[in-house]
Amino acid sequence: MSKRGIALRLYFLRHGKTEWNLESRYQGAGGDSPLLPESYAEIHQAATFLKQVTFSHVYASPIKRARDTALTVLNDLPDDIPLSLLSRLEEFHLGRMEGMTFTDAKKTFPAEFEAFRNAPDKYKPVEIGGESFQELINRMTPAIQMIVHANGGADQNVLVVSHGAALNAEINALLGTPLAHLRDRGGLTNTSTTILETTDNGASFQLIAWNKTDYLKRQLDATDTI
Repeated sequence: MSKRGIALRLYFLRHGKTEWNLESRYQGAGGDSPLLPESYAEIHQAATFLKQVTFSHVYASPIKRARDTALTVLNDLPDDIPLSLLSRLEEFHLGRMEGMTFTDAKKTFPAEFEAFRNAPDKYKPVEIGGESFQELINRMTPAIQMIVHANGGADQNVLVVSHGAALNAEINALLGTPLAHLRDRGGLTNTSTTILETTDNGASFQLIAWNKTDYLKRQLDATDTI
């Protein structure tokens, strides 16, 4: 039996729910809206779950909704944990779809809307001036590998706060999921936690938990998940 390597666990937290999430409106990397007032209670609920873990570092997208989520969680966590903002952790660049409701995007850009949701390998965002799934993965993976290498000297845990569509694509890519099947596990919910582990310094990853939301204290609805 081979010896188990040093384990690094990555806790991926999607940001709290925003006004545009509630309105079923695309935000993307260029759009943003404030966290809902009630979202802060849910971020505190996530932090209560995360308090069970000792983190060596927190990394976050610099976009305000993710940054505010990370800062709120950090405020609740014990110890003085460093925070780094990484632009590679931003949401998809969605071009002309940013700010549009899902209904309007479906009418205006039907092919792009359908492929973005259901057929990642067929998503060609040239007309909207957006970022493809492979482009996003090529952008995010170096950030995750940097995080792994910076924290892999001992059994440790890191927290990564980012965005629903970007995390969904990148986490599945880290697990070796083919591009056509990136959406097969379903979406990620606001303030959900997904956990991966690597024991070989980022050469491979194992899924520990997907879209964990059992610490949230309300009935979830369709606008919570993307």
